[in-house]
Amino acid sequence: MAIRLQEIEKISITILIDNYTDRLLQNTSHTLRLPMIRGEKFLPAPLAEHGFSALIKIHHKYQNKDLEGLDYKNDNNTFLFDTGVTEEGIILNAANFGINLDQIEAIILSHGHFDHFNGLLNVIDHISRPIDIIVHPDAFLKRWLIFPDGRKAKMPVLEEQILSRKGAIIHKNRNVNFLPLKEHNHDYNNSTAGPTLLITGQIPRETNFEKGFPFQYIENPDENSLSHDPLVNDDQAIVVNIRNKGLVILSGCSHAGIINTINYAKRLTGISRIHAIIGGFHLSGGKLYEDAIDPTIEEIQNADPEWIVPCHCTGWKAVNRIINSMPEKFIQTSVGTVFEF
Repeated sequence: MAIRLQEIEKISITILIDNYTDRLLQNTSHTLRLPMIRGEKFLPAPLAEHGFSALIKIHHKYQNKDLEGLDYKNDNNTFLFDTGVTEEGIILNAANFGINLDQIEAIILSHGHFDHFNGLLNVIDHISRPIDIIVHPDAFLKRWLIFPDGRKAKMPVLEEQILSRKGAIIHKNRNVNFLPLKEHNHDYNNSTAGPTLLITGQIPRETNFEKGFPFQYIENPDENSLSHDPLVNDDQAIVVNIRNKGLVILSGCSHAGIINTINYAKRLTGISRIHAIIGGFHLSGGKLYEDAIDPTIEEIQNADPEWIVPCHCTGWKAVNRIINSMPEKFIQTSVGTVFEF
């Protein structure tokens, strides 16, 4: 049975951290580009880094019952998706963009790789109250990378105890989650207000060309050994339902595969129309991933989104293929851009 996800009027996605910045890009119908000049002065340049973070604002309208009858109310929610690869990058960019991190209601982590969580502790320090963090339990695993040539390295670890001491309220769940959290929304019981943002949780792996992250291993807790763990089961995405437009799907790295992610979002919601896909598609990193570019492009064309915004780990080869095959759908990312759908 499909999940009934409340329709929203608009989603605004501000790219706080991404691999790319271009200060010469112009505004379009769906983008507000960061200005270079204000008041006859050049603004500080945004910081680009190999990581990802996006500030999400949900704009929605709902029916509310009160003593005088039924009326409509407008509401907005602000969430943070990932926090970048350096401790300071997201803080510097948020300050330069005029974003108050204390307004964030909850933080969603796409998965437990350090290019998506390394700024988290600093973000928590800029929030004046305990903050909800939505995360798959595998995000806390101790992981290694082992390459075919024998090189290996231990990956930075997301430390649950440190997060808790900092004031994080950690919600660990392998399955679907929703925001706003029900316990924080007093209108649920007497209105049509409900969850407006779906977090997929663990995404089923069904395609034969999306391989996960084959170089990943995890430490076995009771023995001095490593186990191969290529799937990155904690990889999860965000889904919203735009009124009369369809789904907007926001991914972090798409270790589950962007096609698996799209298909799961459609299955969960019962909605086949895709308005936009935005985020990392993980088609960069050598032949292993680049072999997936052509079948991925073919399946994206079959899904027929109105807009495509490849970010972070999608890679230049895949981005160029998207531009060549679907130029009318492509929108260029850049740090500081606000995407509005």
